[in-house]
Amino acid sequence: MAAATSPAVPKKVVRFGVFGGTGVYHIEGAVDVERVTIDTPYGKPSDEITLATVNGVRCAFLPRHHHDHLYSPSDLNYRANVYAFKMLGVEYVLAVTAVGSLREDLLPGQLVLPTQLVDKTYLRQSTFFGNGVVCHAPFGHPICEHFRRVALDAIRKALPHVVVHDRPATLVTMEGPLFSTKSESLLNRQAGGDLIGMTTATEAKLCREAEMAYCCVSMVTDMDAWSDAPHVDVKQVMSVLAANAANALSFIKAVVTAIGETADSLPRSEAFDAMKYSLTTKRHAISDARLAEVELLIGKYL
Repeated sequence: MAAATSPAVPKKVVRFGVFGGTGVYHIEGAVDVERVTIDTPYGKPSDEITLATVNGVRCAFLPRHHHDHLYSPSDLNYRANVYAFKMLGVEYVLAVTAVGSLREDLLPGQLVLPTQLVDKTYLRQSTFFGNGVVCHAPFGHPICEHFRRVALDAIRKALPHVVVHDRPATLVTMEGPLFSTKSESLLNRQAGGDLIGMTTATEAKLCREAEMAYCCVSMVTDMDAWSDAPHVDVKQVMSVLAANAANALSFIKAVVTAIGETADSLPRSEAFDAMKYSLTTKRHAISDARLAEVELLIGKYL
């Protein structure tokens, strides 16, 4: 079926969203495809958003770097990407990322679903708030464990030949576009990091402020720069991603299907009420202009 392009936000709510990472630019098994261009108070998302039905589940898909890979991790408009999903009604966000390994047992070609994050970025906007609206959202557990368990089980069933780790794992998010020096890599490893990437913590923070449950599937592409293995470069990353492209498409389809089937029976994610007690600014002090930008996020609590 030919895809239609629409400039408006569809009226039908789409509960499930996917951010595709490097090498993941479409969603497999999609029917009833519609591509929408959305304007947000924070600008335009990285690309058109594809709305599609996968095994009966309606979902939204956005290649975070654009389908032609135009944006580096530090150049992404993360706020527009997340806000656009919120406008669509997304409640569960699956993020797919390429990462380096900081551990001997996490090897290229394997998958890890991290449980914790460390944010070492400094160039990007990682909050919707400030500028006259102060909110402090809880973020002690950035990954929705209920969602993570569903994703883990679905991936293992879909990819029995792939090593999928089920262990506590901390993903460090750094600025790009350069990869780590060996000293930086060793410091991240010594500080308790298990994986390193360039996008996850920023997305997770914004998804928490948007009260969306967040789960990340990390595809290990290299051993970063700490080990005696060849140090990470783009050729190596893309080679591993190309070899695992079919796996990525399969597990996205599996996870979307599984969360669509189980979401209504899952325990309520703590993300869904994250902003309930977060606002500290008095309502009368919030300008109309700022209220228009954040009402979708906190309006029900005002």
